[in-house]
Amino acid sequence: MTDSSLVARDLQHIWHPCSQMKDYELFHPLIITGASKAYLHLQDGRKIIDAISSWWCKSLGHQHPRLKRALQLQMDKFEHVILANTTNETIVQLSEKLTELSPSLNKVMYASDGSSAVEMAMKMSLHARVIEGKTQRKLFIALENSYHGETIATLSVSDLGLYSEPYRSLMFAVKKIAPPYVNGEDDARWDNCELHWQSVLEQLQPYAHTATALIVEPILQAAAGMQIYSRDFLRRLRQWTREHDIHLIADEIMTGIGRTGKMLACEHAGIEADFVCLSKGLTSGWLPLSAMLTRNDIYDLFYDDYANGKSFMHSHTHSGNVLAASVALETLNIMTEEKLCARAGEMGGVMLEAMQAIANHTGKLKNIRMLGAMVAADLICDTNKRYGYEVYRKAVELGALLRPLGNTIYWVPPLNTEWETLCELKNITQKAILME
Repeated sequence: MTDSSLVARDLQHIWHPCSQMKDYELFHPLIITGASKAYLHLQDGRKIIDAISSWWCKSLGHQHPRLKRALQLQMDKFEHVILANTTNETIVQLSEKLTELSPSLNKVMYASDGSSAVEMAMKMSLHARVIEGKTQRKLFIALENSYHGETIATLSVSDLGLYSEPYRSLMFAVKKIAPPYVNGEDDARWDNCELHWQSVLEQLQPYAHTATALIVEPILQAAAGMQIYSRDFLRRLRQWTREHDIHLIADEIMTGIGRTGKMLACEHAGIEADFVCLSKGLTSGWLPLSAMLTRNDIYDLFYDDYANGKSFMHSHTHSGNVLAASVALETLNIMTEEKLCARAGEMGGVMLEAMQAIANHTGKLKNIRMLGAMVAADLICDTNKRYGYEVYRKAVELGALLRPLGNTIYWVPPLNTEWETLCELKNITQKAILME
């Protein structure tokens, strides 16, 4: 079968995610025939670097032998059973591991995708207020430039019009506040954002008695262009929510499981949220799985005789899917045994130096920033031009899947990417920028 015939069949029927399909007339879908470690193998015999970990989820790369074995062992037992009124050793072990991530979060509920985990936390916060008799607490507070998913509730607490504007009539009102952005841990505001905080505090105070929850992507706002904000700001937000009985929801879908150099990005600020949402790297992208962690006292609000109507009747068909759980459990084991959080920091240092070298050589990058194993920079160009898209196309030709966020170039490769591959990625990115 020729490349052209497969692409034609694809474009006849498939509506690709997060895409303007007209772009595919000239920039055809890449035909993947295999993958290994940090590379995707194409039908034409080339291999390209998966520089974005396939939408930020392939934290252990492709075809990891231990993950393959864990999945096969579980497949030989059973593949899926309803989690309501059943249990199994795999899901119990995974839940035990997850509750070790944050000392106060002792209960886990499962779904299949990040948006569902976030919406689960939002619903639980509101439902808890009903049980407590605090029905005036209905408002959600979120950060400007945030992104939390594609359901209506998660779009409502997001702040990127590219994804949400057409659905504005379905969305509910949310108070948005601006975080103080930094370029990394050396920025003065990383540890002290006092001046910015005083302005934000004035905006928050009117909602101290009507807000149910404040939701954040801790430290790193990925879809906004890999923007990093002050850890001191997150500390102060946590203190304010505690003082005013407001839940803090930490959307760690992208940041969790080692990407920022910590298992949870909340650790950078030394805080614990009331709800933590995980997905993406949780299974290293092998199978869909998300989890929401919360505290015992929130769980206890719902614990009562059925007749009293306090049950949290939220369900997903594949909640706690055991195949996904088996891979997630092994992912957590590998992360610990191979000390990949520490390696993320080492990778970040190497990538930061490489991105700075590209900036110096090309003169076409600004605002270089790094956190853990994420490095990003903004292309210097006319903001109305799709410069990032053109760099993306050139990089694919040269051997790297970049897929920039607008005109922001970023790298989030697998956490176990070899140093030689990072060097190759630097060279490809530089050439792609110069070719445009």
